[in-house]
Amino acid sequence: MNENRKTTPPPIYVVSGGRGLAGNNMVQSLLIQYPENKMPVVIIPGINNENQLFDIVMQAKAEKALITHTMVDPNLRKKINKLCDEFSVRKIDFMGQLADYLDEQLEVEPLQHPGLYRKINQEYFERIEAIEYTLSHDDGLGPERLHNAEIILTGVSRSGKTPLSVYLAMFGWKVANVPLVKGIQPPKELFEVDPQRVFGLHIGVNQLITHRKKRMETWINYQNELYIDEQSVKEEIRHAIFVFDRGGFTVLNVTNKPIESTANEILNFMSERFSYRGKKMESPYHNKNSED
Repeated sequence: MNENRKTTPPPIYVVSGGRGLAGNNMVQSLLIQYPENKMPVVIIPGINNENQLFDIVMQAKAEKALITHTMVDPNLRKKINKLCDEFSVRKIDFMGQLADYLDEQLEVEPLQHPGLYRKINQEYFERIEAIEYTLSHDDGLGPERLHNAEIILTGVSRSGKTPLSVYLAMFGWKVANVPLVKGIQPPKELFEVDPQRVFGLHIGVNQLITHRKKRMETWINYQNELYIDEQSVKEEIRHAIFVFDRGGFTVLNVTNKPIESTANEILNFMSERFSYRGKKMESPYHNKNSED
């Protein structure tokens, strides 16, 4: 056997604005066809600006690496492709390179409409990244990245923030949720983002206590009577309303309301406030260059 084949080949970079799960799955689904391969795969997640792209391309050039990417943001997608061409770094654009190749080679119009493959991939990667973002920003995680959220939910514990966030994410929305706890200041970023994107979830005392009692049944060797004390719960709700008023947030009463109904209510507000670009909507507060 040729000894050169035993050397470790150059790595494959998987570059993504999310966690890189979709791109990595695509790479691994091919590598599995080569048993005992030694191909290094390096996932580079959370890319949201051009300076990061430049550094990645320079590192790839130094390592003779192949860059694969699933950049959803069109500006960042164009930039990384341009940088790779400029510095002679091999690349695979999972968003559209195959479509471009087929258009060029087949010289026929697709059966449905041009750009369908890219459109399908765009929607797929947007949904994956939205879910990744939402799970990474559940229950107050990553407050410094709240400005990247398309929708922000806030409210007291057990008001339904997490299931509503995940439901919206399944349709491609990047959602963050921020818990409100009496005696603890909310993150300052909550009051720095566009308030038209923030929705305060208000819930009735009785239903909230019922939800919390069910939650407590899953706790082992731990009880918190204040968590279900009626007076304490009322104070928490009053505190939440104070925060909603302070931030100028839209208040939604979720008492006895199914998730689907609240989600539709939120999207109706978004539709009224911002102009559509497909699913995406923009406002003067929202920096699209920070997303993909």
